[in-house]
Formats: sequence, C-alpha cells, structure tokens
Amino acid sequence: MTTTSETAKPAVPATPRPRRPRPQLMTVTPLAAERVKGMIDGRGKPTAGIRIGVRTKGCSGLSYTLEFADKQEPMDEVIEAEGIKLLVDPKASLFLIGTQMDYEEEKLKSGFVFRNPNEKGRCGCGESFHV
Repeated sequence: MTTTSETAKPAVPATPRPRRPRPQLMTVTPLAAERVKGMIDGRGKPTAGIRIGVRTKGCSGLSYTLEFADKQEPMDEVIEAEGIKLLVDPKASLFLIGTQMDYEEEKLKSGFVFRNPNEKGRCGCGESFHV
C-alpha cells in the first residue's frame, strides 16, 4: 500500500467578488408625487412623509397601506423622490423591491396604483395581491 502526501499550497488571498448594485426599492411618478404633496399640504400639521406598508388583507393575501407619518421611525427605509419623502415600513421592504408608485384618475375611480414586479397575482376586485 502506498501513500502520497500532499504538499501544502500557499494560501492565496481570495479576491472579493464585485457586489451587484442594490435594486432600487421604489420609484415614484411625477403625478403620484404631485398628489402626495397635495395631501401633505392639505393635512394642516407637520408631517415627516407618507408611510407605505403591506398588511394581510383581502382575498388574495396582501394589501398596500398608505398613511401620514408624524415622525420617521429608526428602521424605516427612506425614499426621497420628486420632492416628497416616502417612509417604507421595514416589514414591507421585501415585498416592494422594484415597485413603481403612480396615481391614476379615471371617470369612475382615482387612486394610487402600485406596479410591483414581485406580484404573482391579484384578486378580481384589485384590492389585494400575492407574491
């Protein structure tokens, strides 16, 4: 029986792999920003921004939430775009990566619309989504 001994190879410092750029969490259209500015101006009291979140609701599982934020929380993801500040709830960040926030006005309805590439489907009424 023969044995072979391995010779020790000198340690080669590993070169760090280049990091991929972090995807943008959200974008805001000019029309949505204009509407948010109008809402904040009409509120009549100091506002840190608009907080965006996701909660369990509806027949498909999740629903977007928007509310006035009196202050910025320590873990909020901050998006400043088009002259407004969006504060994203940290629990919602993973659901919102790459989402575009828009505002649409039609004859029978108007409101904010979220174009989210992570959505796998929506319910028939459009109130909720799932990923």
